[in-house]
Amino acid sequence: MTNAEREAATATALVAAAKAGDQRAFEALVVRYRKRIFALALHITGSSSEADDITQDVFLKAYRALPQFEGRSQFFTWVYRMTVNRSLNVRRDRARRGEDPLEDPRLELAVAVDAHSNPSRETELRQTYARLLRALDSLPIEMRMTVILVSMQGMSHGEVAVIQNLSEGTIAWRMHEARRRLHDAMAPERIQRKRELSADLARMLTEHGLLVPALDN
Repeated sequence: MTNAEREAATATALVAAAKAGDQRAFEALVVRYRKRIFALALHITGSSSEADDITQDVFLKAYRALPQFEGRSQFFTWVYRMTVNRSLNVRRDRARRGEDPLEDPRLELAVAVDAHSNPSRETELRQTYARLLRALDSLPIEMRMTVILVSMQGMSHGEVAVIQNLSEGTIAWRMHEARRRLHDAMAPERIQRKRELSADLARMLTEHGLLVPALDN
């Protein structure tokens, strides 16, 4: 059994137990997927507070709708789609109000971890990471979600194909095209980007589902 199959089997068993009234089973599902859902919401909204609210709303909605969940898709696929829809609505509402987050929490996290209180290093990293995040955010939303799931959350093309209801070939094309666009956007700074991320930064970004590995390959 592959890791993906084991993950699916575990989630299916937890869903069945939760539907039978086991509160702890649903809590286990929340623990299992919360970081991924939060990261998805964060990358769409660019706001930690909004991402946190969305994450709570999505799991509350999932809990209330669990009796109607027929298991035609995996639990994560179900909450993923709810998260994307809710996050896009939040972003559109904010745009209509003419509001923008004052700071990008993804950028602040990366700089805080890797700068080590070095002001010149902080300035350099802020410019580089800001450029990378702008390039990521400029991707079409569905392509960006593919990148997040594959490159930042470590899912296989097959798993993402199921989640996004696409063929593996389409997922592979999206990843190829996204890397090309990100490389082009970072071209003036590619020499600086060749340096390895610190172990602390890599661990922190991976933990939060924000790491983009091997974009310069």
